[in-house]
Order: sequence, then structure tokens, then C-alpha cells
Amino acid sequence: MNDERYVLIADDDPLVSDVVRRYLERDGLLTSVVADGAAAAEHLAAGRVRLAVLDVMMPGPDGIELCRRVRGGEAGAPSDLPLILLTALGEEDDRVTGLAAGADDYVTKPFSPRELALRVASVLRRAHREPTAAVSEGAVTVDTAACVATVHGRVVSTTRREFDLLAHFLAHPGEVFSREDLLEQVWGWQFGDLSTVTVHVKRLRAKLGEEHRIETVWGRGYRWGAGEEDDDA
Repeated sequence: MNDERYVLIADDDPLVSDVVRRYLERDGLLTSVVADGAAAAEHLAAGRVRLAVLDVMMPGPDGIELCRRVRGGEAGAPSDLPLILLTALGEEDDRVTGLAAGADDYVTKPFSPRELALRVASVLRRAHREPTAAVSEGAVTVDTAACVATVHGRVVSTTRREFDLLAHFLAHPGEVFSREDLLEQVWGWQFGDLSTVTVHVKRLRAKLGEEHRIETVWGRGYRWGAGEEDDDA
């Protein structure tokens, strides 16, 4: 199976997997369902998966570990593969751990299957967006046709969502965006966990190093500016 609509669902709760599968297939997606991390790793290594929904608490490597392997290029799948984590844990630290591992999204159980389906659609839509011209600000360039970010010509490894966020900042230099604005305009969500934005901003700052110009505008949000503001999110 090699299709842009192929989604892997990995969860050891058969009720959750079945509900997610039915909602995604109703939207025209193709799915494979597995119950543990070992089986999920095999599917990822086969290189056919276009998006993975991974349970954080499933047996044997769990969702967060698989996420880290994908982002580290150790899973046999593209390192920018869209990933959504599912978990029964609701504490902010747990959500941040998942996002810091490189997840594009993090959904806490119990959840609305329709909401999850909409988030899957949003992530896939942005992963396969139409190419546009490259944009540069300072030493940083994003080439949306190739989905590549560079600093002084050196390629920076980003997830798709990190790339989208960076491209959004570079397309609107000097403009201030609240976390709610970014969640809607980059993620395509009308609601969601605002810490998602915070974690992605921190990761982008770390990856761009001294050349990042993502400024915190206290009480308002973030902007791509002169890079002279305090970096605390």
C-alpha cells in the first residue's frame, strides 16, 4: 500500500483503534491498525506511512519513543513524517514531553473522534501544500517547494509543523501573532492546547540557533523581528 492517504493507527485499546479507523476511513483515508509499538515500528520502517497516530501508553516502544526515533531518522520513515500522539494522560508536562519529542499534535483521551479526524486532515493538508517561492529573512531561508529550511545555506532539520511555523513567521516579518492566532493560522485549528505553540517556538529557536529572530512580545505573542528580545516563551 503506497498512497498519500495511508494512515497508521497504533493503540492497544481496540475500541479506540476501531473508532478512529472508522472515522478516518469515512473521510476517504486508508488505514492500518496495530496494537503495539513493535508492529508500528515495522509499518514505519516499510516507508508507506503518510501519517501516524500513536498511543503514548501502548506496549513496547511507546508513542513518544517511536516519535523520537522518527525525528532522529532511526525509524526508516521520513524524519518529517506527520505524527499525532494519543494519551490518557492530561498533565501539561506529559503533553509537553510529547511535543518536545517532535509530535505535530497531541490529543488527550477521552477525545472526540471527529475532532481527531479533523486534526488528521489538517496535518495531511499542510504536509502536502502547494509549493510557492522561497522566502528569506536574514540568514534564514525557507523553500516551500522543497520543504527545506536553511541557515547560511546549511539545511536545518525540521518537522513539517515546525517548517510551517517558520514559513509563517518569515512570510509576515514584524507582525505580532498571539498563540491563538498561530494555532488557527498555522495549525488550522479553532481550538486546542496553546502549549503546542509554545513548544514549537522553543524548538525552532533551538534549531535556528543565533540566527533565529522569533521575539516574544509580552502580553501579545510572537513575531519575527530583530532577534533582540528575551527568548523566554
